[in-house]
Amino acid sequence: MPGTTNGSTSTKTMGVLTVGALVAVTAYTVALGSNGWLWFGWVVLGLITLGMIATRSA
Repeated sequence: MPGTTNGSTSTKTMGVLTVGALVAVTAYTVALGSNGWLWFGWVVLGLITLGMIATRSA
């Protein structure tokens, strides 16, 4: 993408990955029941994504 840096591209990629993981974990929960490790993993992924956003804007 012209005009974007690697940092913003990787942050956008992490955001898309985080949202996709949320959809996947939610679908898994609906179909097969809740799995605490999947939700824990998603929360960790979300925190990493938020950290990337915070450091990019700082």
